[in-house]
Amino acid sequence: MKAVRLRGYGEAPTIDDVPEPKISGAWDVIVDVGAAGVCRTDLHVIEGQWEQIQHPDLPYTLGHENAGWVREVGSAVTNVVPGDAVIMHPLTSCGLCAPCRIGEDSHCENATFPGLNVDGGMADQLLTNARAVVKLDDGLAPADVAALADAGLTAFHAVRKAVPELFPGTHAVVIGAGGLGHIGIQTLAAMTAATITVIDRSEEALELATTLGAHHTVLSTDDESVAAKVQDITGGGAHVVFDFVGEQGAELLAPRLLRNRGSHYVIGYGGAVHIPTIEVISREINVIGNLVGTYTDLVELMTLTAQGRVTLHTQTYPLDAAGDALNDLDHGRLVGRGILVPAAARSR
Repeated sequence: MKAVRLRGYGEAPTIDDVPEPKISGAWDVIVDVGAAGVCRTDLHVIEGQWEQIQHPDLPYTLGHENAGWVREVGSAVTNVVPGDAVIMHPLTSCGLCAPCRIGEDSHCENATFPGLNVDGGMADQLLTNARAVVKLDDGLAPADVAALADAGLTAFHAVRKAVPELFPGTHAVVIGAGGLGHIGIQTLAAMTAATITVIDRSEEALELATTLGAHHTVLSTDDESVAAKVQDITGGGAHVVFDFVGEQGAELLAPRLLRNRGSHYVIGYGGAVHIPTIEVISREINVIGNLVGTYTDLVELMTLTAQGRVTLHTQTYPLDAAGDALNDLDHGRLVGRGILVPAAARSR
């Protein structure tokens, strides 16, 4: 089968012929990939940023945002059958460790992470497990939801955590209306009563944000101008800032947009947050990290999607154009989320 493989850090991935995966465990599930999302994390993986955390053996297949149709299942699998349309949680969790026992399966102590430390879904087929698959509503197609497996799930997870802070009369500021941010805007609109202000460098992205539920938009120019506009819109600063960029200066701007006792939710990454400790304590501000969401988060997100309250905006590429998709993402040419569709999926 065809697969997008990383052979060395700092090198462009290649399209290789590799063996199809095989069932080896009772809980295994093999999926015919319908679509695989193209994520900024893939760029960071290629750069080598995740090597110290995940230690993958190169070469391996990229792709951690995946949806498709069940092809084959292990002997113990009962929650899906061949032919079912499914989306995959990014982690294959064990269900037995302490985090899994309390529903924090995104911190599973025995997880694999397809696309980061084992073969992922930028391929014709993907090996996952029964605990990772969420059966899709009849009205949802894999290509319509694949990137929600990480981009959407991570955005939903952050908003879900912030819901108690975003009661009527509060202000939420979203930095970045791209692949993650445009889902964050929709989940904010669906789950909170906050007034939503969106900041982005792209006028096209801001136009999209307005259609998705943003009440105000700010074109990102210089930090001083942006901070002044946000302070004016929010009447003294945001109660919560969601930073979906996390680099290129956004991580430094975000704390300046908060009011006292506000919360800075870090979702994008690549930079470093620098806040003097005297400011943290005197203003009582919070900096909150956000990993990918849990399995339950993904189920809830799929419910919102099936209800039509969350829609993924995508640009589609064939699997063998993965290099073009990654390049477009890296150079800011994507609005919404890029997805790769294998040839077999295009003909279904």
